[in-house]
Amino acid sequence: MIALLQRVSQARVDIAGETVGAIGPGLLVLVCAEPADTEALGLKLLNKVLKLRIFADDAGKMNRSVQDVGGGLLIVSQFTLAADTTGGNRPGFTGAAPPALGESLYDAFVAAARAAHPQVATGRFGADMQVHLVNDGPVTIPMRLTA
Repeated sequence: MIALLQRVSQARVDIAGETVGAIGPGLLVLVCAEPADTEALGLKLLNKVLKLRIFADDAGKMNRSVQDVGGGLLIVSQFTLAADTTGGNRPGFTGAAPPALGESLYDAFVAAARAAHPQVATGRFGADMQVHLVNDGPVTIPMRLTA
């Protein structure tokens, strides 16, 4: 499973001009399932996301997690994180899970996040979304866990 975390001061997802998910300070989490992924792997990834210390402490060091600072999570599905750019000029996406599996794993990831964290917003799987964010830092962290 692949995730791209962006520490944000605010972020939102719009679909057809309507905001469907928004947070203030916290993490924008772009998530991509791969064919061999499982719900257990998604839960392991979520636990890392929630505990990753990328927020500043009182001394200005990255020493606090999103849970420590009470930040929000905005979770957005993004199959393009599995892009293969090794051949030609058009990326291939066969490394992403098929849509039905991807949606199932995304839904499980979101459900687990809602059970573990008080502030979770989302985009909509498979929708044409416009993601607006103010990257804080900027801090952008790629994560990949494999089965």
